[in-house]
Amino acid sequence: MRSFTVGRMFGIPIKLDLTFLLILPVFAWVIGSQVGLWVDNLNLLWGVNLDADVLTVGTTPWILGTIAAVGLFAGVVLHELGHSLVAMRYGFPIDSITLWIFGGIAQLSDQPEDWREEFTIAIAGPAVSIALGVLSYAALFVIPASLPTVRFVVSYLALMNLILAAFNLLPGFPMDGGRVLRALLARNRPFADATRIAAEVGKMFAVLLGLLGIFQFNIILIGIAFFIYIGATSEAQQTVMNTAFRNVRVRDIMTGGDELDVVTPETSVADLLEAMFRERHTGFPVVKNGELVGMVTLEDARDVPEVERDAYRVEDVMSKELKTIPASDDAMTAFEQIQQHGIGRLLVIDADGELAGLISRTDLMTAFDIIQQSGRVSDVAPTEGRSHETEQFSR
Repeated sequence: MRSFTVGRMFGIPIKLDLTFLLILPVFAWVIGSQVGLWVDNLNLLWGVNLDADVLTVGTTPWILGTIAAVGLFAGVVLHELGHSLVAMRYGFPIDSITLWIFGGIAQLSDQPEDWREEFTIAIAGPAVSIALGVLSYAALFVIPASLPTVRFVVSYLALMNLILAAFNLLPGFPMDGGRVLRALLARNRPFADATRIAAEVGKMFAVLLGLLGIFQFNIILIGIAFFIYIGATSEAQQTVMNTAFRNVRVRDIMTGGDELDVVTPETSVADLLEAMFRERHTGFPVVKNGELVGMVTLEDARDVPEVERDAYRVEDVMSKELKTIPASDDAMTAFEQIQQHGIGRLLVIDADGELAGLISRTDLMTAFDIIQQSGRVSDVAPTEGRSHETEQFSR
């Protein structure tokens, strides 16, 4: 998501995604256009005796809609702050809280694998929303009837915060309710198994929510259903990989330096392509006098016209901005770096900074397949620690 920081709370950056700037006026317009309907519902639910004629005059509905929409998203920030503060109490850093088209995301840099910690962190957000709803309802008893606009906004936010809490407690992993379900499942089974079960429940919930959105022609529900389904699938896959690669180091699955095919800066691009064809590799470290000086890939060679490949040298096309990883790092870190940089391989360095080998996406996926076939993922017991996988609490 493309976002920008607008402030900080408790040291946590608060960001607005560009999609939030699109959805905020839509929410303001929807609320403003339905003020009369909301008055009837709030009068019936809370007994606030609001006068629709007073609240639907002139520009009043649009002002109310704007204030209510801002208040609603402020409640979402506080909801995410509830997750964040509890997570920080357990020692999990918070990268940011971001508002976007479907609500908010609190991004943890680490994932709790102790079920008690995940349960407490997951339940904290809905607990904050319930508290906001109750406090807003209590405020109605002290706000005088002479302030109907204030009573409308407060009564609306009381209802919406309670709805927000209830919706998030539905078992739509990776929403809060899904994370609560995973935490409860992880009490007596491996964390990866608990994640798979919670993800399957979340995907079924997403399908039902999507069908409801289609029948009601509600694009917001359809979007939320899509987000839940993709999120459940992605997090389940990443959790299984993280479990599979636990205690697996880069050195365990890399191609070692003694087996590594390298080229020199003086190698022609034509010879480079011939070596790629012969060795079935699409990337080579570039070494000069025993020192690593670059990396050259098939994409680099393709940029050279065919008739000029004998004249061009590797040093003309190679990349000098090297993506490296220590041999002592865990395999999941290598996978995340490959994903983050959109590359196919990483150069591996030893403790002295010398070239120790190379690890590719293929190496990682082959190792993952072998680990899965060996049954290692299913055999991993619940842990009391944490994973370095990024966790997102969102709505």
